Amino acid sequence: MFVAVHPPSPSQSLISALLAAGLQPVPIGSPSEVTDRAPHQGFALAVVQVTDDLGLAIGTAGKLRSDHGLPVLLVTDRTNTADLDDLDGFDDFLLSPIDVAELRVRAARLALVGVEPEPEVLRHRELELNTATYQATLAGEPRDLTYMEYELLRFFVENPGRVWSRQQLLSAVWGYDYFGGARTVDVHVRRLRAKLGEERSSWITTVRSVGYRFG
Repeated sequence: MFVAVHPPSPSQSLISALLAAGLQPVPIGSPSEVTDRAPHQGFALAVVQVTDDLGLAIGTAGKLRSDHGLPVLLVTDRTNTADLDDLDGFDDFLLSPIDVAELRVRAARLALVGVEPEPEVLRHRELELNTATYQATLAGEPRDLTYMEYELLRFFVENPGRVWSRQQLLSAVWGYDYFGGARTVDVHVRRLRAKLGEERSSWITTVRSVGYRFG
């Protein structure tokens, strides 16, 4: 689940908490960057961290809601809680230091409110991907995929025939390039081929010196 994070240089503790909660952070400098920075499946919510200027954070949160329809989770410390009663522009708040379990619950609740329903099943030949349950089946047999393996395969199924560079895949599927590199794509492609099996591994074709094509 991808989340837009403001400010563009959030604290390391926030990034670590988001990753530990199973979320994929994409830092943005302003609400206007949401469209350009969004992964192909869009953002589930936005997380706005209050640093020195509470008013700026609230203004940014409000723009993310009004301009992009994103539910907003505000992250702040206890010194600001007395001021939050009279403020609007966010959907929920979380106090720092961040409890990862609480972050996971609040983010999941907001995502259910904010995310538009997606098609339930994507198909490619005998492959089926249930986007509601994150289950993958091949010729009726379940395949055990990690979250990112599933997201990469889903991207391929939704975009067959075209050649994608490693950097394009990294940007579209992982959403950022701060915690990995192009080798991450190679590793996940190798794992996907193994899980698709020998007969179907050729669905993912290596285009030399360019990247990968699916179909």
